[in-house]
Amino acid sequence: MRAEDFLVAGAGISGAVLARGLAEAGARVRVMEARDHVGGNCHTARDPETGVLQHVYGPHIFHTDDVGVWEYVNRFARFCPYRHRVMSRTRGRVYSLPINLLTINQFFGRSFSPDEARRFIRDTQAQPIANPVTFEQQALKTIGRALYQAFFAGYTQKQWGVSPRALPAAVLKRLPVRFDYDDSYFSQEFQALPVDGYTRMIARMLDHPGITLTLGQAADRHMTADYDHVFCTAPLDGWYGHDLGRLAYRTLDFRHSRHRGDYQGVAVMNHADVDVPQTRVSEHKHFAPWESHAETIVTHEYSRAAGPGDIPYYPIRLAREKAVLAKYQARARAEIRVTFLGRLGTYRYLDMDVCVRESLDLVAAFARMPARQPPRLRA
Repeated sequence: MRAEDFLVAGAGISGAVLARGLAEAGARVRVMEARDHVGGNCHTARDPETGVLQHVYGPHIFHTDDVGVWEYVNRFARFCPYRHRVMSRTRGRVYSLPINLLTINQFFGRSFSPDEARRFIRDTQAQPIANPVTFEQQALKTIGRALYQAFFAGYTQKQWGVSPRALPAAVLKRLPVRFDYDDSYFSQEFQALPVDGYTRMIARMLDHPGITLTLGQAADRHMTADYDHVFCTAPLDGWYGHDLGRLAYRTLDFRHSRHRGDYQGVAVMNHADVDVPQTRVSEHKHFAPWESHAETIVTHEYSRAAGPGDIPYYPIRLAREKAVLAKYQARARAEIRVTFLGRLGTYRYLDMDVCVRESLDLVAAFARMPARQPPRLRA
């Protein structure tokens, strides 16, 4: 590939992997980031008072079955194995998530074997719903009303700001139900966290002579003419000035506090009751069990609708948003010199490993093309 000038909007994981790949292929790349740091929403930083490595915008756990992705990120960071475990506080008691055999036995006050628990849920709890469409229907079919009401109904209402009856079944399908005592939140082969944090990893990706990094300045579509091609990881609707309407997101508010000792004994505690305002509480030192800290930093997390100026976290792909999205997708497909990628650029809920894979695939596909136009990613 001959050297060409590219602009990458956004220095999160999608933009960083893409920029590094283009630079290693011989291109000159400018990366522009609106914030004063790289890393996007997986930004990590040492808390100056406690010394704890903090997940500034909420927990991010790297998990994947993609060997190529795993080998790639290990080029830029030393990872330590980490098995994410989540607890849920509901009705004054604490249970383990995802729902597993221990959760079922604790909740119902029983001592089921795996087969007994399966039969109990199937015969007395689950409802016969042939093709679940909504989140609630999926829950009722899978775990029954009692577990659904205790662990998901209130939490989901707080997290998404809509009734679980309005959400698609796919939202719940991301979470497993286990009939053994495995309480690992994820099931992928590779589960780990970078010892020095995600921000250090992404900074190393961007440390290449072919990459120029600009912080504190957002790229915009008027810059398109100045580059051979622009890769946008910023919000799709924002790139076009929201002129077709705003895509809805959930944003998060964080309340941080510092304490002596151990605050909750686990990295993440969900708060499932609808009358408890926070959705979850993170204690950051538990994300690095290989470190030792006398003090701790804790983050209470609150979800609400994102407004202008808020950081977008979770895309809400309901009927209204899908109609607006279709209009933006049509415009994006007509672009000759702009490609959209990443969670915000494609308005999809993506795990980090998928972001890495799609950026790597985009670089590889572009390198094979004789023309300058990269292939489009699916939105």
